[in-house]
Amino acid sequence: MEKHLQHTTTGHSTQSGSNIAKGLKEVLAFPYRSYLYSYPHKTAYRELDPPLPLGPLWERENTDTYFLYMHIPFCAARCGFCNLFTLPDRRDDTHERYVDALERQAKQWAPITSRRPYSRFAIGGGTPTLLNEVQLNRLFDIAEHVMGLDPAQASISVETSPDTVTEAKLSIMKERSVDRVSMGIQSFIEAEASAIYRPQKPQEVERALEKLTGYDFPLLNLDLIYGLPGQTVESWIYSLERVLAYEPGEIFIYPLYTRENTIVKPDDIRRQGPDIRMELYKAARETLKSKGYVQYSMRRFAKEHSSSKVLLPYSCQEEGMVGLGCGARSYTSEVHYASKYGVSYKATQSIIADYVATERYDVADYGIVLSREEQRRRFILKALLHREGLTLSDYQQRFGTDVMSDYVWLAELLTEGMAELESDEGKQVLRLTEEGLGYSDAIGDWLISAEIREQMEGFVFS
Repeated sequence: MEKHLQHTTTGHSTQSGSNIAKGLKEVLAFPYRSYLYSYPHKTAYRELDPPLPLGPLWERENTDTYFLYMHIPFCAARCGFCNLFTLPDRRDDTHERYVDALERQAKQWAPITSRRPYSRFAIGGGTPTLLNEVQLNRLFDIAEHVMGLDPAQASISVETSPDTVTEAKLSIMKERSVDRVSMGIQSFIEAEASAIYRPQKPQEVERALEKLTGYDFPLLNLDLIYGLPGQTVESWIYSLERVLAYEPGEIFIYPLYTRENTIVKPDDIRRQGPDIRMELYKAARETLKSKGYVQYSMRRFAKEHSSSKVLLPYSCQEEGMVGLGCGARSYTSEVHYASKYGVSYKATQSIIADYVATERYDVADYGIVLSREEQRRRFILKALLHREGLTLSDYQQRFGTDVMSDYVWLAELLTEGMAELESDEGKQVLRLTEEGLGYSDAIGDWLISAEIREQMEGFVFS
């Protein structure tokens, strides 16, 4: 993990304003500290002793709908920047045993989580479309016939990669009412892709995109990465323009992060010269805005799109994430849990082998119990780092107190021009400015509590 700046805040208003201001200024000087894609991060998870039975855990959830997620931890090759839980393995028999285990887990979880319908369903990885057609179809059968998903009222998303896009797999996804297909491209420049150990040729990407757009999925999402070795503003905009030529409804732009446990090391990037990621980000932001895309977060730019389905409601501020598969995380309001986390081939292979050999999946034995303090911070982070912003009355309703009093140092975001306090339909909303969105990773890192940071920094990668 990249070195994190130590927090100057440890909870409710325990530090002076001047110390908090100094901390934020220091953080903003280094915008690319870490990518906080979930809070608490999985590196803060530990063994739960004693393990927690899942039945009582889910009975306490009060959300109207759940989010169903399936994790397929296999890919064709590990990219040089990747520290996700994924294993390069193309073997059909390995995939078959894994899907068998996932179905076994689903049958045990279905009675526990069937109290609420699913409003969202996503299959991620890894690369789910690395599975063969029969196995891929089985995932949808498990979701519908075991877990009780109604595809007519749930948004369905599937991740793919250029090398696994085939007519047969696209036909399955179309038949199973998939609303959103997401494909990681990263770069249209072969040398840039090679520099991050991604064996991908531009012609293969173009072939995959032609097939994808021919199926007219309601939403096509395409991912790019900026800050790649050898990348320039010109080459970055070239890749962005190639993506725009296919008119996707959604584009994610990711800054390159490297860590000591990834194939490409931080020193490899530093030797490339000055860090131009912010320059690349701003160039992309202006290009996307000029093409009619709306910025929803530091990474996500999208256009309005419609669905023929009448979707069940789901708020990103709610919990109820039901994660099936090795590596998938499940979230209740008080407990987050998952399988163990590894990055190396040996560790990942061992964890997957344990998952496949397991007969019972009815307890949470690895994760984190969220204190009231961490529930508050999670609520703030999930709202603030997106365009919707933090509605102050929503926090008041959830926790019974005033967020700006609980965390007086949030006002420093206003002082530094990173956020504004706006009125939206009569409600006050703390919302990041355009400048603030560009510094989301640094701001997110700043919001991590001292206790969670200590857990994360104490994690030993294997």
